Amino acid sequence: MKTIKEVYASHAEIPYIAEEYQEELLVKPIPKWAMVRTEEGLLPGHLIMLWRVNFGTYTTSHPHHKYFATSYGIDAQKELDYLIEQGYAQKDGAFASLQHLPARQLKELLKEKQVAGLSKMKRQELDQAMQRVYTEEELAGKFELRGYSVLPKGARLLEKYPEIVAKHPQKKY
Repeated sequence: MKTIKEVYASHAEIPYIAEEYQEELLVKPIPKWAMVRTEEGLLPGHLIMLWRVNFGTYTTSHPHHKYFATSYGIDAQKELDYLIEQGYAQKDGAFASLQHLPARQLKELLKEKQVAGLSKMKRQELDQAMQRVYTEEELAGKFELRGYSVLPKGARLLEKYPEIVAKHPQKKY
């Protein structure tokens, strides 16, 4: 059987090879195009990650999909951190992440502040009540779940490279 170095010798660079997928990536290698960087120095996997984040459903509680390692050759968490450091995406604060919490949890948080009439409140009213009674700092310590969002710099990249996203199997998230 060939080695990783032999399999990926003709690629622009050797992809990240997660130990649990090493055998799989020797049999079905990451495509060469997935290891060619854009003029900004990003790999197609970075663009796919931004595309996924752009749906507004990517959170700290979701495990990264294996396709980041098996189809794009990137270490998803490391590269998400890189995209954040470079200003392409951000980890949202507590208020922006409220959308990922169930209404039941918002009601529990509002009960702590003795807010009345919770049983009649719709989701939008719960969100508004949270804004009235909590500060970002107070709320930040109440739950760990955070969402991610694409910043303008990342959105411009998605607009610039639609052909990369088009190669990815399309699904609604």
